[in-house]
Amino acid sequence: MRLAPLATLCLFSLLYACTSTPVQIAGASAAHREVSEFPPLQADKGRIYFFRSAATADETSHPSIMLDGSSVGDSKPGGFFFIDGEAGSHEVATSTMAERKLIFTLAPGEVKYVRTPNSFGITSGWIAPELINETEALKELSGLSYTGHMSVEE
Repeated sequence: MRLAPLATLCLFSLLYACTSTPVQIAGASAAHREVSEFPPLQADKGRIYFFRSAATADETSHPSIMLDGSSVGDSKPGGFFFIDGEAGSHEVATSTMAERKLIFTLAPGEVKYVRTPNSFGITSGWIAPELINETEALKELSGLSYTGHMSVEE
């Protein structure tokens, strides 16, 4: 039957659409590819994007992401957010049992991309932040939903 493969593809597409929940901002879906403009970056600051792919084994874990010891958001499957930070050295860590840290320097006007993939240890999953180049990050961000606040200054 020629319709069986098409019906199967449609069913899987529908199931995927039902399981992914885009974040609503001002009444509209906020996928990265759909957001035309984020607030402009101030000349003396840098921007850090944090993101996590939707294709993870543990979709229920949303550990906090710490930037220089302060929580800036949660690592949510299929989501991203960003913060504008001061130029200089920064440390990213997560609130999982096995703490993994990432240290990098942010220059004024620079944009950094930090992926927070879920990995598995002996007893539980953990998030190990990693710096990703812009080309790879933009490919991944295009299908993710914005999970932050539209105002970067709170």
